[in-house]
Amino acid sequence: MGTITEEGPVETSRRPRRPLIRGIQIAVSAAVVIAIFALILPKIASYSAVWKTITNLTWLELATLVAATIFNLFTYWWQMQSALPGLGFWQAGVNNQSSTTIANIVPGGGVVAVGVAYAMFYSWGFTGSEIALLMTTTGIWNAFLKLGLPVIAVVLLAATGQATSTLLIPAGIGLIILVGSILLFAMALWKESFARAIGGGLGKVATRLRKPFHKPEVHWGAGAARFRKQTIKLVEKRWAPLTLTTILSHMALWFILLLALRHVGVSEHEVSTIQVLAVFAFARLVSAAPITPGGVGFVELALIGGLYAAGRHHADVPLDVFKIQVTAAALLYRTLTYGIQIPLGGFTYMIWQRKKSWRKHQPAAIEVPTILEDASR
Repeated sequence: MGTITEEGPVETSRRPRRPLIRGIQIAVSAAVVIAIFALILPKIASYSAVWKTITNLTWLELATLVAATIFNLFTYWWQMQSALPGLGFWQAGVNNQSSTTIANIVPGGGVVAVGVAYAMFYSWGFTGSEIALLMTTTGIWNAFLKLGLPVIAVVLLAATGQATSTLLIPAGIGLIILVGSILLFAMALWKESFARAIGGGLGKVATRLRKPFHKPEVHWGAGAARFRKQTIKLVEKRWAPLTLTTILSHMALWFILLLALRHVGVSEHEVSTIQVLAVFAFARLVSAAPITPGGVGFVELALIGGLYAAGRHHADVPLDVFKIQVTAAALLYRTLTYGIQIPLGGFTYMIWQRKKSWRKHQPAAIEVPTILEDASR
């Protein structure tokens, strides 16, 4: 397979395949998803009742949900443009949708998705270091907001008298992780010696994890130092649009859930806007579960459980009806933000294959290096 360097793809030794491990991952993932959707969710609310609730939506309500979904997609593309000067709007869309689809349908598909994204960017003339910088900065900004959103939500709940001790504990843990992550990132940008130390430390950890698989040692200290310089240049010029688009993308995603909940009949009195934000924030953390692609199944349960817990004492309808409403909202939200993305990603991948006018390099089969390995080249 090839590895992308600053000069382009370079042929390297082929990595041995492990079809048995991949097969087990797929089987376990499929079994979990089937169990959740075939056994657990029907006990919460019948699919026929959920479907009836969704089909009772007006055309105007459906149109607003579709419009909110499209706007949410645009926010991701704007974020990519803010981190990669020279990237076209529709190029960002093609890349984002194609790689997201792969990540959402394959267990552990994130690595494969990164490979596809690399190949696309390279075919459009971007260098390995530019691509690595895009993926790292957007990844870091998204991670910071994903960790910080539950904390913000709990603070807002506490300020309005809606917080519970059950939420305070995970929010406190999230705050500690967030502060620690920000400090490490700030230290790495502040001094080159810190960047080398952090990169070297991560390299040692990675080496230990790779040792049982007979993989060679990795040394990321020098790569981290070089990458630090590139990051400083980008952040100095693009920190404002990068931060704004990251916040906008998360809020746009949350708004789809809020809109779905209101459209199926759950009022502000039953589940407040801030409570919806809190449930959304914690469900976003659940989406990182590596057992199923995109946390499918687990996210749905987190959303339904969180929304039901938030509103069951204030429901204006019988609890069975309330369960149907929150289940319908959660499944509608996931259909718009997860399910529909899969065929859309297949379509955008075909656009990349056919849109020859965008090409500046021939795409190659690649083996994606780690971000620090790439920065060291």
